Amino acid sequence: MRNVIFVLAAAISLVSGLAQAAPRKHAPADVGSGRIAWFDITTSDLSKSKEFDGKLFDWTFTPIEGTDRAAQIVARGTEIGSLRVREGKISPFNGVVYVQVADVQARCKTVIELGGTVAPGFPFNLPDRPGAIGLALDPVGHPIGMYSRTAIRAEKSQSK
Repeated sequence: MRNVIFVLAAAISLVSGLAQAAPRKHAPADVGSGRIAWFDITTSDLSKSKEFDGKLFDWTFTPIEGTDRAAQIVARGTEIGSLRVREGKISPFNGVVYVQVADVQARCKTVIELGGTVAPGFPFNLPDRPGAIGLALDPVGHPIGMYSRTAIRAEKSQSK
């Protein structure tokens, strides 16, 4: 249970960092439903991780305006994720992979039907670009992110 709480807290911290970052002008590439659309990696040393990951994967990094604790990961000219500083010990569960889905609200409902858990406060529309994200834990506690290029529509109030 402690790992579940830790994973949720780390994910919420990562997502809130996204909300505080400078506005993006575009959405991530449309990779299609069921494919990896975005990922976040956490580190305790941004410069070491940038050097290592950059050399290992031939990535470059662009700064995120307003912070020196995060950078966008760029592969072949396309932003594919972010690298973010996290204080304290890094666990194997720090970082989240976001799978593209057509309807993030529907997928969150499916998570519950399948015995998983949707993290409190999710899903929600991204404040800085088109789309919405959801964060869930599967029945054994592994985190999984979901990203939709379409924002969540506000439910219409029902008239009598």
